Amino acid sequence: MVNELKEWLGLAALAISVGGFIYAWITSRSKVNEEHLKSVDATLANHALRIQAIEGELKHLPAKDDVNDLKLALAELGGTVGRLDESLNGISRTVRRVEDFLMKEGK
Repeated sequence: MVNELKEWLGLAALAISVGGFIYAWITSRSKVNEEHLKSVDATLANHALRIQAIEGELKHLPAKDDVNDLKLALAELGGTVGRLDESLNGISRTVRRVEDFLMKEGK
């Protein structure tokens, strides 16, 4: 009976030591994973801040319809400037003719 008890206690001690080894191995792996997760969380927080900054800047940019309206307004303005240029050319030619006339007839 004492021998049987020694065998059982030996097996129990072996099981406890193997269990302790497995527990230590698992917890050491979880510590490594915990450190890795902390670095991933820090990176994720950094990315979240950067995304918030970008979203804040994008709110100030014009939308697609606004840009289209600007294009149309610029095209209209270009046409108006072209018409004004033609009018000014005609006025310039008239002023030159009047000036030439006054220079010749003003003697």
